[in-house]
Amino acid sequence: MANQATDMQPDEKHLRGLIEQIDRLYQEALDLEKRYASAIKQVHPSFRKSARNLLHYLSLRQHDIRELQENLAQLGLSSLGRAEGHVTASLQAVRDLLCHLLECEPTKHQTPVSFAESSQLLATHNEDLLGPVPANRNTRIMVTFSTDLATDHELIVRMMRAGMDCARINCAHDDEEVWGSMVESIKRAEKETGLPCKILMDLMGPKLRTGPLKPGPALISIRPIQNSLGQLVSPAKVWLAPPHTPCEVPVDAALPLDAKWLSQLQQGDKLKFTDTRGRKRSFTVIQRKSKGVIAHLFKTSYISAGTRLTINTANAPLRTTQVGDLPASEVPLVLRKDDLLVLNKEHIPGEPALYDAEGHVVRPAHISCTLSDIFSQVKAGQPILFDDGKIEGIILEVNENSLLIKITQAKETGSKLRSDKGINLPESKLHLESLTQQDRQHLAFVAKHADAVSLSFVNHPEMVEKLLGELKRLKAKQMGIMLKIETKEGFRNLPHLLLTVMRNQVAGVMIARGDLAVECGWERLAEVQEEILWLSEAAHIPVVWATQVLESLSKKGRPSRAEITDAAMSQRADCVMLNKGVFVLQAIELLDDILKRMQQHQHKKTSMLRMLHISELQLPRAEEATQ
Repeated sequence: MANQATDMQPDEKHLRGLIEQIDRLYQEALDLEKRYASAIKQVHPSFRKSARNLLHYLSLRQHDIRELQENLAQLGLSSLGRAEGHVTASLQAVRDLLCHLLECEPTKHQTPVSFAESSQLLATHNEDLLGPVPANRNTRIMVTFSTDLATDHELIVRMMRAGMDCARINCAHDDEEVWGSMVESIKRAEKETGLPCKILMDLMGPKLRTGPLKPGPALISIRPIQNSLGQLVSPAKVWLAPPHTPCEVPVDAALPLDAKWLSQLQQGDKLKFTDTRGRKRSFTVIQRKSKGVIAHLFKTSYISAGTRLTINTANAPLRTTQVGDLPASEVPLVLRKDDLLVLNKEHIPGEPALYDAEGHVVRPAHISCTLSDIFSQVKAGQPILFDDGKIEGIILEVNENSLLIKITQAKETGSKLRSDKGINLPESKLHLESLTQQDRQHLAFVAKHADAVSLSFVNHPEMVEKLLGELKRLKAKQMGIMLKIETKEGFRNLPHLLLTVMRNQVAGVMIARGDLAVECGWERLAEVQEEILWLSEAAHIPVVWATQVLESLSKKGRPSRAEITDAAMSQRADCVMLNKGVFVLQAIELLDDILKRMQQHQHKKTSMLRMLHISELQLPRAEEATQ
């Protein structure tokens, strides 16, 4: 038995080898810290320790330590798998235990961030950016506001009571008047509910998008809701009112009509017309309002300016009228695999391909883009993607004022490309203007009304420096900065971006999974978002998990199974973002419930070993097991 016990003792040479590896990792971490001493001095005092720890973590992850981890695990020691927030403290703890096994004198190393300090630093930075921790939940919930919330105060109140902790206002949409109404309503809802709600406003940044298309005919298409069998589920609600008269309730479409003609309409009246395809159609008036009427439409209709409407009541004083001016319709480009597309530098309105009588292409489809800088930064052979990756292509030629693109992926029936759709160049190293003139204009409003500003499409530290300079000029140095990581270049430069944004007192990171998936490839998204979570935790910087969380529930009222799993995994972030939809309240309530449940099982990527709820297998009590 004595020999057997001796054989089980760890090998002294093996233990000393492990200590040497730990010491090497520690020394290299210090060396990297020294190399970036000047960068550490520039960060805000609240992030000074965090910056050092980030560099230690980057040094650690420059090595493949899987064999070391396995050897430590076999000894029952920490495998360093949870070292992100306290790297040198973890190395020191493992070294102390190895020395205990060897019965040697432990060497005390400097540990800038202890285990307890790591949690406290992250908690402090979370509260600074995202507000106080909500009751019974560690992870905050953020909701993106849509235009209608500017006039729906009651819904904002209900959203806050359901669990919304932060509101996101996107400066790419609406204007200062609408944003101001949203901010005012949020502040009022805070007073009414006694609940805090931080306000984050997005700067659009150097987003690359498609330019305008050549206007089509002035018409509107109105479609009732149908099921997969083409059967009517719900008629379209249409607002019939004088020009430029807003409706008090949500509707599917609006038509401008003569005020005097409208004044004679009563509930139940049928308004007959012939649409642009020659189809006989009719509206049914269902409700009179002070400035117009709401009507139901039961069949899809295409209505142009000048379309004649006739009341079915024979004794009506004015039986007919005409639809007033309508905005020009947008005719999208329809692109198929192997089609050619010209991307223009000049803002020439886009047009579909032109064909001759025999069906040959005389002129390929063309469209412009919003940022002319790219034409000097891309190369032939590089991929290009449109509309969140729905259309893929490859650049064949780079000219001074245009790119010739061959479409490599699209729907068999053709994919539609419209104006203002995203363009991604994942293999191109783009150095785009950091803050556009529009961003600077918006920032003046943001600095006065928001708690934090989000910088979209941030690729290089210079972009963060420009934003810091603008905030200083606006005397808004206390404002939080959120970096939206949504490009391959931004992900590649993440360590430098983190060190730069840590110069600000309040900072965070958003994993913008939409564009990020397009840029890095769908197959790499899970891996990429994990790395962002790790690096951000090493820097003690809060992370927002964004894009399409419970999207089907918010928009359609029922979540998919995959979305439930995604929402559960999002608990490893510090905040989860929902997009506004018809069923946003249900989405907030469900996410609140999921996050509360998941935090009992997991904190970040550490499993929390709470008691299992085992139903079928009845385990014996401890006293029964010993009998």
